[in-house]
Amino acid sequence: MRRRVWGVALALVVSGLFLAPAQGAAPPLPPSLPLPLPLPLPLPLPLERWYDNTSTVDLDGAGNHLPASDLAAAGWIPGRAPTVRGARLTWPLRPPGAPDNVRAAGQTVGADGHGDALAFLVTSTGGGEAGGTGSVVYADGSRSPYLLTAPDWRTGPLATKALALPHIGTPDGPLAERARLYVVTVPLVRGREVVAVRLPVAPRLHVFALAVRTGSAGWTGTWAASPSALAAVGPWTDRTLRLVVHTSVGGPRVRLRFDNAFASAPVRIGAASVAVRSAGAAAQSVPVPLSFGGARGVEVPAGAQAVSDPLPFAVPADVDLLVSFHLPGTVTSVPWHGLAVQRSYLSGPGDHTADADGTPYSATIGSWPLLTGVDVGGGPGAVVLLGDSITDGDRSTVGANRRWPDALAARLRRQDSVPRYGVLNAGIASNRVVSDRYPGDGLALVGGGVSAVHRLDRDVLAQTSVRTLVVFEGINDLRDGTTAVEVAAGLRELAGRARARGVRVLGATLPPCGGSARCTAPVEGERAALNAWIRHSGVFDGVLDFDRALRDPAVPTRMLPAYDSGDHLHPGDAGYAALAEAVDLRLL
Repeated sequence: MRRRVWGVALALVVSGLFLAPAQGAAPPLPPSLPLPLPLPLPLPLPLERWYDNTSTVDLDGAGNHLPASDLAAAGWIPGRAPTVRGARLTWPLRPPGAPDNVRAAGQTVGADGHGDALAFLVTSTGGGEAGGTGSVVYADGSRSPYLLTAPDWRTGPLATKALALPHIGTPDGPLAERARLYVVTVPLVRGREVVAVRLPVAPRLHVFALAVRTGSAGWTGTWAASPSALAAVGPWTDRTLRLVVHTSVGGPRVRLRFDNAFASAPVRIGAASVAVRSAGAAAQSVPVPLSFGGARGVEVPAGAQAVSDPLPFAVPADVDLLVSFHLPGTVTSVPWHGLAVQRSYLSGPGDHTADADGTPYSATIGSWPLLTGVDVGGGPGAVVLLGDSITDGDRSTVGANRRWPDALAARLRRQDSVPRYGVLNAGIASNRVVSDRYPGDGLALVGGGVSAVHRLDRDVLAQTSVRTLVVFEGINDLRDGTTAVEVAAGLRELAGRARARGVRVLGATLPPCGGSARCTAPVEGERAALNAWIRHSGVFDGVLDFDRALRDPAVPTRMLPAYDSGDHLHPGDAGYAALAEAVDLRLL
């Protein structure tokens, strides 16, 4: 402990951050913290030692607050550490009425760990966005600046919120208005150990928790799906879901990721298992049970994730897995990936996670509820494909795994010139780059997810061992009236944010859509302009020319008939294979 204290102190002295915080003298150090010699200036303190505001009593200075009952109903219980955006953030364990957040005023906060990002649980008050520049101190004495901003707790976008509560507490009683909390991540210098964080000077910025988002060394993502909306189901009471997912790479261990995104209530997973599929809902052998923190099941708070414990289980590449999980309570809505292009299964009453026989699974579904990722031990990392319905595999053969991400994974497995990366499909049908198809809160009236700009952190940067991002979308924006200039600005933002996290970024041109609904002559002009920008802007580390791969040489505004699914917008199986063949693997 003494060595650690001196190490932190030395790092702060070297970095120039070993100074009294802007808001005044620090609280006294706890008596349990041993110091070998008196130090003239305070050490960084745990965040809770800086708390000066009570969100459940008076968050904004006018008596308006977060109702404690709403927080509890969402599963955000004091002391619980929900995982959001891949970071484990502890909701403050405080007595009722005690301060639970700090108004940022340059305080120096103790932190530790290695990772790709620093995550903050935050919101702002006073109307409008609030934030400023802070800095991270590393064990070697170096530091890096960061910009942290948070939207307003009453007016900020729902698309990027971590949690929305149904009420604002006021001195006159609850108001039926959404209260928002956000998780914002900022990049860290990879490979360096964090020892302290200096908060910005921004008194309207409220910080509840912070944590280093640790890297995923030793793991590779083999399958993923992005939540597209919160959907009404069933209701399902005491049912078991058995989802069919296809691996891109294999490994000797496995872990699963579940996401309760967009939800307003927690969901209880009573038990879960994994098995290699035989046929239909039947497993090749008895499914192997998973655990969560050593327990058989887990409650996932609203807006949070759950990751299963590592399990020794040989996962082959290029096979279907059966991921089964029991929902013991009554579930009326779930976050899901709406277009699976795969049949999965729903049982009758009871926990059937351990059944090898598929007989209990009497119903089928065409979506992937709750499950968002499967990771395997080892491997070189993953490529994430961010896209719309073309990446999602719309119009490909159901259950045949003929989406272009599947075909790309097959190409990688057949060669030895580049690493055999995992391929993670982050496509969402109807998704757009710069505007939300789904608002990010409440039951979905339409699918399509929040915009690529709004979902980048959750669906790409928080993925397991992401090495390269391929951005392939924009046609839905253009067909809905967004200009090429506006889409290009969104693509530039995506590339800049991903590269700031050390991720290589490839851009893909948009194939023609002549003959399809809303693909008018003006839209074609915007598509041509956007493709020219993608090819020549220099924003990307490489370009995949999917326009050239699919277009008809005789009629360049239309897809080659052999590749067309028939709707003139989506390729069929042959077209998806052509997209995968057009990828220069060396660019990955």
